[in-house]
Amino acid sequence: MAGPAGRLDAVLVCGGRWHDFDHARLRLLKLLGEHRRVRTTVYQDYDCVAALDRADLLITYTCDVRPRPAQRAALARFVERGGRWLALHGTNSVIEVTEPPTGEGPRVFSTPRLLGELAQVLGSQFLAHPPIEPYEVRVTRPDHPMVAGIEPFTVTDELYVCELHGELEVLLHAEYTGPCRGFAEGDTVALDDGPRPVLYLKRHGLGEVCYFTLGHCRGRYDMQDLGVADTGSVDEGPWRTPEFLTVLRRCVEWAVDSAPAALPGGCAASPPPRP
Repeated sequence: MAGPAGRLDAVLVCGGRWHDFDHARLRLLKLLGEHRRVRTTVYQDYDCVAALDRADLLITYTCDVRPRPAQRAALARFVERGGRWLALHGTNSVIEVTEPPTGEGPRVFSTPRLLGELAQVLGSQFLAHPPIEPYEVRVTRPDHPMVAGIEPFTVTDELYVCELHGELEVLLHAEYTGPCRGFAEGDTVALDDGPRPVLYLKRHGLGEVCYFTLGHCRGRYDMQDLGVADTGSVDEGPWRTPEFLTVLRRCVEWAVDSAPAALPGGCAASPPPRP
């Protein structure tokens, strides 16, 4: 649904827990600002149903932001009618924290399946990750334009272990089969031998989701609800990695260039053919 004179309306949802959302929001707005047709409305959560019904593209960077049933329906409807959703990092996460009953010992992070139909739309739900440390990201589809020319690269980030849903076109992946300490399912979810999707495309209705699990960043004051008043450091993780930034820019270009209003035929256009 294009705005006046070919304008594209974007919705950016950026908020949640344990991350530097100011940093991510600024970087994403700068990338969107490279496209003169795009006008962006920013939200911290999914209280944007009316905007979604008018939007041409959606970008989300969240952690443990749980859409209510009406919001889940609006998100699914947006993709079904042909919208393009670039979902980043913790968009697929629902995380609950259990403190040790005596106040001693480690807390446990559980990942209840509360996304409803959105897990199917997104193609995955976060379950756990090992400790943040460098790991290699490998190119699954070197012929695809979103990752063409990208060599395997090392990134310092959270390596997502996810429950997968539906048919995914995986473009980047990582390998991991060890434990994910601190997560309720962390001793079992990462023991299979399958690759861990890092970047993939997932069709739904006339639209498509692009999910990119990378993007962790954390400021000094983002862990206060866990009792850490000041971490003493700023963690920009992959935001200093050239390959991540190149692929992220291409993901934003994908969302803009393949948005329904940017295609011949407008919102009724079918998804573009696979390269």
